[in-house]
Amino acid sequence: MDTFESLVRAEFAPKNTYLNTASTGLLPARAVAAMRTAVESSAAGDPTDMFGDVEASRAAYARLVGVPDSRVAAGASVAVYSGLIAASLPAGAEVLTAEGDFSSLVNPFHVRADLKVRSVPLERIAESVRPGTALVAVSAAQSADGRIADLPAIREAARTHGARTYVDASQAAGWLALDANAYDYSACVGFKWLVCPRGVAFLVVPEDLGGLPPLFAGWVAGQRPWDACYGPIDELAHSARRFDESPALFSYAAARHSLELLAELGVDAIRVHDLALADRFRTGLAALGHTPVPSPGAPTVSVPGLGHRQGELSAAGIEVSDRAGNLRAAFHLYNTTEDVDRLLDALSTLPS
Repeated sequence: MDTFESLVRAEFAPKNTYLNTASTGLLPARAVAAMRTAVESSAAGDPTDMFGDVEASRAAYARLVGVPDSRVAAGASVAVYSGLIAASLPAGAEVLTAEGDFSSLVNPFHVRADLKVRSVPLERIAESVRPGTALVAVSAAQSADGRIADLPAIREAARTHGARTYVDASQAAGWLALDANAYDYSACVGFKWLVCPRGVAFLVVPEDLGGLPPLFAGWVAGQRPWDACYGPIDELAHSARRFDESPALFSYAAARHSLELLAELGVDAIRVHDLALADRFRTGLAALGHTPVPSPGAPTVSVPGLGHRQGELSAAGIEVSDRAGNLRAAFHLYNTTEDVDRLLDALSTLPS
């Protein structure tokens, strides 16, 4: 029986110390092979069934977040799905967001001048829901520093005041167990912790489709897509597929295999692995006299004042991010204790 480590080592062999999953995840070998096959088959005039790959990816993501695949739309961008949700709100509706949350989540609400967007510190989201709040939109984990939202408290506060909830799981799905049933809407890109290529994103909607207008419905949104290629679509898909974007097929050819690998490894096992590495890094930082942004229970660690070291670290073969002046390191399934220690050693020796 394959162990966690043997499965990971069979799929990943980075040439450097890669600690930047919060920006872009590494692709497993099986996904690379599948994409190569899809590209070469298309070049030869005999393309593989990449629309079948879209459906397999949709089903795999649905299993990951615990919903029927009929509630999952397949697209390419959280920003597009945020825009769709923004378009569903009536003029004057109040949207509650976290200060400094990721732009793809919040900006589509700001560009509608007739909405009232209110931003508060992440830790105050739940207590800030009030009568008249129509929607709470928040990332499950913050991109900048890994802080995790108190989603159960936010959900309860929203229910108390009749607000809907919209969760961006892009920095959480793949290492944090998520129950998409708990929220009205959730969206997630695939190219971070889900180790898919860019061009893959998912939207989960309620069983009744959540009152969303199918504003960008093209032929793939038809109940019978191949009969919906010309003129107005007579019948939209009865499922969340009516919110599909025209898919980036080569990306989905790979994505189904990335998602299958995560299922084989198990999100709980991935979380234990990732958090152990992050905690090792936090302990090492303390020994060096550095205090990261508090982000308990998260595999992303952000260290104030060290963002300027990113270029030096990259030159030394260690990939991290510079976010708002902070050094951001993100630990995922393909990382090891040696990776952590190499980063700590570099921080202790490189000039400040």
